[in-house]
Amino acid sequence: MYTLAVCAEMVFRNLPIDERARRIHAAGFQVEIWDWTRHDLDALARTPAEFSSMTGYIRGNLTDEDGAAELLRTAEESVKAAEHLGCPRLNLHGTGLDGEGLPVVPVTGEATPVMWSAARRTLTRLAELGESAGVTFTLENLNTAVDHPGVPFATAADTLALVAAVDHPGLRMNLDLYHAQIGEGNLIELVRRAHGLGLIGEIQVADVPGRQEPGTGEINYPAVARALADLGYDGTVAMEAWASDDDSERALERFRSAFTL
Repeated sequence: MYTLAVCAEMVFRNLPIDERARRIHAAGFQVEIWDWTRHDLDALARTPAEFSSMTGYIRGNLTDEDGAAELLRTAEESVKAAEHLGCPRLNLHGTGLDGEGLPVVPVTGEATPVMWSAARRTLTRLAELGESAGVTFTLENLNTAVDHPGVPFATAADTLALVAAVDHPGLRMNLDLYHAQIGEGNLIELVRRAHGLGLIGEIQVADVPGRQEPGTGEINYPAVARALADLGYDGTVAMEAWASDDDSERALERFRSAFTL
């Protein structure tokens, strides 16, 4: 069966990040973080938490020469941070995001063939870096309608196509079902397709609308859980969601309940 994890950035927000990690661990989940440069890694390393994912770059993008060089440079720094926490996965996006989740280099319209080729080359180099360091980079799909307008390669279909084109064990897809529901829907078939290709590195979940815990919106996550079990998915399912009514304990239990068969 799959492993459950919780993003510490979005729950217990009145507590320091290391205490959040302790609370999540005590509840029986692995822990995920975003930008590691904002946190005391030594304090996090002293917790008993098992870290499953963190942001895999600080700056840069996939599609232009200078941006790709900066992405690769900061990815090397992120690998060292991941080693400090024993974290196996490093997450990527189509371009760098600012503090509001907006792209540093927004795109108007469809990504061009030149951008696709550049992204594939950059992701191949990242995959090679990941393999040599013993970690996996994951490319996350996003939505442009609500949270991340202007991000290239945002859809699950585009993200999956890029990961398949690179075809390297150092790169997998972070299949975010919250973003996919907003952008594409048909979640169970999407999971089946990505799993069938062997390209899922992790699955992230939140409900729609509101990006809160499972059970607060329209997505039938127990059905998704049954589909994952039927497929034999044994990776990580992570809740990347705000706690409704700021009740983090209840949010964790709702997440556990939705994915417990």
